[in-house]
Amino acid sequence: MKRINRNSEERKHRIALTLLFSGVIFCLLAVTMLIMGLLVVILLRSDIIAMGQNWLAVDRFILFLTLGSVVLGTGLSILAGRIPLGPINNLINAVNRLASGDFKTRFHFGKVLERHPTMHELSDSFNKMAEELENTEMLRSDFINNFSHEFKTPIMSIAGFAALLKHGALSEEQKGEYIDIIEEESLRLARMATNVLNLSKVENQTILTNVTRFNLSEQIRSCVLLLENKWSRKNLELSLDFDEYEISASEELLRQVWINLIDNAVKFTPEYGLIRISISPQDAAVSISISNTGSPIPPESMGKIFQKFYQADESHASEGNGVGLAVVKKVIDLHGGRIRASSQNNLTTFTVTLPVGTA
Repeated sequence: MKRINRNSEERKHRIALTLLFSGVIFCLLAVTMLIMGLLVVILLRSDIIAMGQNWLAVDRFILFLTLGSVVLGTGLSILAGRIPLGPINNLINAVNRLASGDFKTRFHFGKVLERHPTMHELSDSFNKMAEELENTEMLRSDFINNFSHEFKTPIMSIAGFAALLKHGALSEEQKGEYIDIIEEESLRLARMATNVLNLSKVENQTILTNVTRFNLSEQIRSCVLLLENKWSRKNLELSLDFDEYEISASEELLRQVWINLIDNAVKFTPEYGLIRISISPQDAAVSISISNTGSPIPPESMGKIFQKFYQADESHASEGNGVGLAVVKKVIDLHGGRIRASSQNNLTTFTVTLPVGTA
């Protein structure tokens, strides 16, 4: 209802703006006609009577009035047209600067026009768009720098340990340790590349495909087992509290969701911490919560964590490139679900709600 009222109000404002510009044009025409009418009255009284039956002079007089009316009307139109067209030219210039990459561009119509709701809405929307583009550009630049660093680190590690294996006189224990490191760093590279490719894939996807009926509980358990090396290395306690639930969805895409969320929970949980995963039914939907102990997400970061390239850990002390949660959000949106995060009292929880669907 509020949405309908708002649309109705906006429509009224825009009609009023159209009438305003139409009124300006009408006033220009009225002023032109009034001025020329006065000239006709004055000149007719003084000249036409003196001309008598000199029809050639009368024709010239009428031609003079016609040309004078055109010139005067054109002059007034150009002069007054600067008032409504000036802000539009300024807006076009601002759009061109924005299109050329100047994302710091901001636009305002001026004190008089800003009072009109439609003009205020237009300038406000433009400035919000410019601000979002500026933030996205900053995040993109940070992502490129961070991703280059994150990508280079495992490559150098793999190259270094491979060189040691090739040239060094190593014990079997050392060889095994170095091979494990190479394997781990290779998997890290693969995960980074997969996340970027997945983001590119789901961003261009508008229709959900490959929907099947499968056991959601079993899928989450398999994702937990897939990351066993990570959570067992940190001696984390895992609590899985759920029954068996089935869902109609894209099994491949949802697997990415659970791997990213559980991997994040493992990453930010300190040693001997706790990760809890629960599933609860709702009306024609199912709710999955993944919680972990550890330092909370800063309040100023909560509204940005699902933006691509954003990293709440600005020190980059933990591995990651700000893509995982963006993939999660897009996949959940494709399924018509929602995801929310809460973080307080050293407990961070991500809750995903998905429609159960039908087979």
